[in-house]
Amino acid sequence: MKNPPADANPTVLRLRRSLTLWDLVLYGIIVIQPTAPMPAYGVFSNAGQGHVVTSILIAMIAMVFTAMSYGRMARVYPSAGSAYTYVGRELHPSLGYVTGWSMTMDYILNPLICTIWSAKAMADLLSGTRYQIPYPGLLWPVFFAVLFTVLNLRGVKSSARINEILCAIMGAVIVAYFWCTIRYIFHLPQYPEAYFLRPFYNPETFTINGVFHGTSVAVLTYIGFDGISTLSEEVENPKRNIFLATVLVCVVTGLLAAAEVYGAQLLSRQYMFPASEVENAFSHVAAIAGGLWLTRIISLTLLIATIGSGIGSQLGAARLLYGMGRSNAIPIRFFGAIHPRTRVPANNVIFVGMIALTGAFLISYDNGAELLNFGALIAFMGVNLASLTHYYIRGADRSLWQLIPPVLGFLICLFIWIHLSKLAMIAGSIWMLAGIAYGAFKTRGFRSDLVNFDVPPDEA
Repeated sequence: MKNPPADANPTVLRLRRSLTLWDLVLYGIIVIQPTAPMPAYGVFSNAGQGHVVTSILIAMIAMVFTAMSYGRMARVYPSAGSAYTYVGRELHPSLGYVTGWSMTMDYILNPLICTIWSAKAMADLLSGTRYQIPYPGLLWPVFFAVLFTVLNLRGVKSSARINEILCAIMGAVIVAYFWCTIRYIFHLPQYPEAYFLRPFYNPETFTINGVFHGTSVAVLTYIGFDGISTLSEEVENPKRNIFLATVLVCVVTGLLAAAEVYGAQLLSRQYMFPASEVENAFSHVAAIAGGLWLTRIISLTLLIATIGSGIGSQLGAARLLYGMGRSNAIPIRFFGAIHPRTRVPANNVIFVGMIALTGAFLISYDNGAELLNFGALIAFMGVNLASLTHYYIRGADRSLWQLIPPVLGFLICLFIWIHLSKLAMIAGSIWMLAGIAYGAFKTRGFRSDLVNFDVPPDEA
């Protein structure tokens, strides 16, 4: 039985439409981080044997196809459920549930690893100074988990204003990095042969397998762009702005990331980094152009970026849980509730914050990062299939424009997914089996409807 329309019950609470296209683009960039390739630069370089720029640009093409599918499906279903709703409506409710369950792990892991990284970074920055606090390994995780939660409880517009500030700070530091890099390059006495082309193609190390292995890792640069569609019910003109923002965020992120690592590869010919230097590889390379002060300011900027990512990803996780809770895939009384004043799913924000805090003491940053892609790539494949089904298989338009992008998006994401680490595959499979077991219990062996995708209509 379908739920009654929203206007039949004037007490029904809905999310407030207040976000503009600019707010969405800022949100997506902050979640992904304008400095996205910097922390993992050493990992990208080792995987691609120095072809970091090429790997990032190939990954950008792959993610743009998927972003197009997200944008197209948001036009059809402007719902906070994101991929969960798209797959459930177009393919099958049970597949939508499985997609949502897989995404939940990744959405919750993102603020968790941001809490871990921020806590360790702050402890390192203050180590040896008079501002160093006792028990940093205990207090800093608590501080950041609470910070992310409190800021998100204030409401979505507060988060949007914070995004503007964070973008301005990171933008200034990135400009300083580019200025120092360009000045250093122009003062070199001479340039080696093919100096400016080497970041794209190094004949000494280039192999097809190596570049695509690097691409499978470099796609991490873009993880989080799909969070834009979870805000569909809070966006002005969602049918237009979700599509534009999703594609724009992928393109802007890709070009900016490529420019950042291009400069780093011009500064240093080193393309393989030992394990002890992988995490700080970008900062060490930047020191060639700007000295110790640039290294320190980039380290501080990465901390600020991670804080922004933690805030934004917790916001997306809360709204994914809200979409699943409202459709009764998970307990509706808790996860489907909205705070009457701020119009945010406050229960979910607190829930994600508690998981981030608990997990910060249980797993390492490396392990959390390895697990992050499992569900995200499943969701990407599902959205591409949903877009293909709605627009090409069932739609009247059978043009190549409706066929090629979702097919390529699905195939590329599948290629990346099968190259995940063994740890990610094992842990992800356990999570999926747990979700399927819960679904079977809830429906008494799948003998009743698992999910109700009926949602309140848009406000007039």
